[in-house]
Amino acid sequence: MTTLAGINPKMIANNLKPFVATHPGEVLKDELEYRKVSQRGLAKELGISYSALNEVLNGKRALNTELAMMMEAALGVDAAPLLAMQNEYDMLMAERNESFMEKLKQIRRVAAMF
Repeated sequence: MTTLAGINPKMIANNLKPFVATHPGEVLKDELEYRKVSQRGLAKELGISYSALNEVLNGKRALNTELAMMMEAALGVDAAPLLAMQNEYDMLMAERNESFMEKLKQIRRVAAMF
């Protein structure tokens, strides 16, 4: 597939997908380590369980809006880019899920008949 200019749109840098998706928890975990902030202490101050915070920081649980806003208040890390990163991570994971992508194909086939 090429355009009039002979450029494959899938090869344009802005259209490329990262090989490894970055979960926003990785960024927050690095920030805590850099500042030498304990996860247990931060969880206590935020009023959330240590396990919930740890799961986010280790990419096992999604970062939600409330926690992003709490991290912004506690660490000064803007919530909006963290949430955008979570969205991008979720989209990339969905695109790499073969069974889900097959389901989307089936939905598109049915929807084309409407």
